[in-house]
Amino acid sequence: MNLKEIMAQQRFAVLGDTINPEKYACKIKEGLLDKGYTVYSVGKELNSLNEIEGDIDIIDLCIHPAKGLKLLQENRKPFKCIVVQPGASDEALMAYLKEQNLPYLDGCLLVGLSLYAK
Repeated sequence: MNLKEIMAQQRFAVLGDTINPEKYACKIKEGLLDKGYTVYSVGKELNSLNEIEGDIDIIDLCIHPAKGLKLLQENRKPFKCIVVQPGASDEALMAYLKEQNLPYLDGCLLVGLSLYAK
């Protein structure tokens, strides 16, 4: 998926500190909510992707790579694509995404919101 296709989805899981307004995860969560997307916050509000009721379209990694990797490894929910925000990846995370053949995009949802929001 490209960024435009990602922004056409509805249900986003934002992984990171979605409570602190200074953090990008919080800015992304609020930006998505303001544009009418459904957003689930994992890391500070929910402990796991598996706690989300219903389907997830997009998983947004805006979290330390080791924590993001752990949450992805525990995940049992289907999804369409993972967005890896700048600073949220490392060798172990990228190796896992490739080994598991998981669909992902290195990108920024704040850019996506400014260009392609509904």
